[in-house]
Amino acid sequence: MTGSLQIKNNKYYIVLNTYENGKRKPKWISTDLPIKGNKTRAQKLLRDTLKEQEEAEQLRAEQESNPALMPFVDAITIWYQEKTADIEHPIDEVTKQGYETLMNNHVYPYFRDKGYLLCEITKNNLQAYINEKAKSGKMSGKGGLAPRSLRLIKNIINQTLLYCVSEGFIPNNPCQFVKLPACERYEARFYSKTQIEELLGKIKDEPLYPLIRLTALYGLRRSEALGLCWDCVNFEAETITIRRTVSKVMTVVAKDKTKNNSSRRSFPMTQDVKQLLSDLRTQQAEDRRFFGKEYHQCDYVFRWPDGRPFSPDYVSDKFPKLLKAAGMPKIRFHELRHSAASNLLNMGFSLKDVQEWLGHSDIKTTANIYGHLDAKRKISMAEALNG
Repeated sequence: MTGSLQIKNNKYYIVLNTYENGKRKPKWISTDLPIKGNKTRAQKLLRDTLKEQEEAEQLRAEQESNPALMPFVDAITIWYQEKTADIEHPIDEVTKQGYETLMNNHVYPYFRDKGYLLCEITKNNLQAYINEKAKSGKMSGKGGLAPRSLRLIKNIINQTLLYCVSEGFIPNNPCQFVKLPACERYEARFYSKTQIEELLGKIKDEPLYPLIRLTALYGLRRSEALGLCWDCVNFEAETITIRRTVSKVMTVVAKDKTKNNSSRRSFPMTQDVKQLLSDLRTQQAEDRRFFGKEYHQCDYVFRWPDGRPFSPDYVSDKFPKLLKAAGMPKIRFHELRHSAASNLLNMGFSLKDVQEWLGHSDIKTTANIYGHLDAKRKISMAEALNG
């Protein structure tokens, strides 16, 4: 690397001789030193800068000949670029945003601060990282990350190291020996049939009432409820079909598909629901006439009077406020789905019935979440048989 001092606007500049595609491309670096009385300091800055550039070039050359010497954060970036560029196995936008959120907030800052090279990644320093995130990993600094977040972070690191092994950068994958901290099983909260009826009675005049009612009845995911469009509502056949979703990680993402094939399902439309949706459609036609050119054209069932669809954030933020105003026990919006499953089991339906109603791809998922509720029903069955 060569360079020289140049004067511009009465100040010293370092000009490095860099090349691009075989052509000289000077790089100007300001020293912020006025000409008068600073020649010696400027010359020292030039020497120091040239030395830094030479060392950086040497490091790049070593890394090119031995990829194990690259920073671990660079290895993660290379893996992610390869994964997102894979046309044969594309990842959807929601998954992509989830990766980027975890990488930018939790993975990059830690490993960039530690300065680990790829060859320096071991089971011990990975385990220390996971343990630290489990203890105090939240962005607020209060408490550790949820088990699901830790699992997803470990997956990013594991996939990165597997890629590096497959490319011959390193001989083995130390992440396979890292253990996630043991965690207590989360016990979902449920509303009984009576509580659901009480809640619906108290929020009947709220804009979210129709969405909450259908969510509680059919056990919908938030993304499924927000993705419901009028072309999925068949008044003649009296069915509602779930085939679209609306989610948000960093930005709102609408998809013409469900979480999995089992999630694409149809429900019979009860007469109460049919009347509710019929009234809603009539009201939306009146809203469209009232707002005229200012109306936002869309086909989503659940939306504001001006046609704008409800956002995922609004639903999640507004729901606890509605519960508080109604004097109801605190639950998450997703636990309306759990409540639907709980009430179905209490009415005598089997886990298989609940699996199909909720759209779980595997009955193991249903059993893991609701198996203890089904066990109570089986005890009652056994007592009845004993009698």
